[in-house]
Amino acid sequence: MWAVFALLSAVFAALTSILAKIGIAGVNSNLATAIRTAVVLVMAWGIVLLTGKTGEIAGITGRSWLFLILSGVATGLSWLCYYYALQIGEAKKVIPIDKFSVVISLVLAFLVLHEKADWKSIVGGILITIGPFVMLL
Repeated sequence: MWAVFALLSAVFAALTSILAKIGIAGVNSNLATAIRTAVVLVMAWGIVLLTGKTGEIAGITGRSWLFLILSGVATGLSWLCYYYALQIGEAKKVIPIDKFSVVISLVLAFLVLHEKADWKSIVGGILITIGPFVMLL
């Protein structure tokens, strides 16, 4: 089931890029990011409320709060940079470079989370690294 949601994530991420490029025409990239973030905030809290999970907030540890907050900061900075890059650059060039985050995430998974690096992950990471450079030629 995780693979279905991962694929859906990729589809929605692809739509995000194209819809964002269309939506930021004539709009400041920071303002566009704020609007997008407000929509995500409403959607996320709506799902939490609809599924009755608000009671679980009290059980979140300080360590989890810290890393969730840091993740939020990283997400915000990523979105601000991404929207600005989309605003001033071509989507066909910005999108592949943004997806290099997959390789960075793999390296961090190996180094920080101590996940095992197998040959498939390494070869896949190399191919993902080469892809954006080929597309920029």
